[in-house]
Amino acid sequence: MQNFDVKPMTDFLRSAALLLVLLNPFLVIIYIIDVVQKLSLKPFTLVLMQAGLISTAVFCCFAILGDAIFSHVLQANFASFQIFGGIVFLLIGLEFVFQGPTAISILRGESKNLAGAIAMPIFIGPGTISASVVIGERHDPLVACMAVVVAVCVSIAFVVLLKLAHDLVRPHREPFIERYIEVVGRIAALFIGTISVEMIMQGLIVWFEKF
Repeated sequence: MQNFDVKPMTDFLRSAALLLVLLNPFLVIIYIIDVVQKLSLKPFTLVLMQAGLISTAVFCCFAILGDAIFSHVLQANFASFQIFGGIVFLLIGLEFVFQGPTAISILRGESKNLAGAIAMPIFIGPGTISASVVIGERHDPLVACMAVVVAVCVSIAFVVLLKLAHDLVRPHREPFIERYIEVVGRIAALFIGTISVEMIMQGLIVWFEKF
């Protein structure tokens, strides 16, 4: 009897989980809380799905092409992207510390294309792009794209469920919801700031190794 090799499935789940952690729906719901409160469930889900499609297309491109996008298309080193992305993340973290969750709406600005504004910078960021490159290095292009699709779909499904929970709880526990958003938003700032510093340091290490 032939033994079933579970390693490919384990690697696939690890890759999907890597991207899912960075697409943390519990943080995403805080980032887009203004959209959650303004839109009803159906248009909110539609906008979120459109943002997911945009993000999936970008992630798949980076998973398939990997570092070649930076070295051949942009003619830049991936370390430069890590440093710049870390600085952007650091600015977002600082805005969260001083202004709370409303900072993301200020950074996002008033955009007519709400799906695109959610896709960038909520879904598509330095961390998720880096994870896509890593996933592409681990798997064949088709498997890498499948891992990306699974991670994005699971994240969107969780955000929609959190939107449902928000709409059910808010009429009766609005002060509790506001306190939760404020506390989690401040905690998110620590998470974002830590990731940003790590990205900057990794980029600098790569640059220093060249000299």
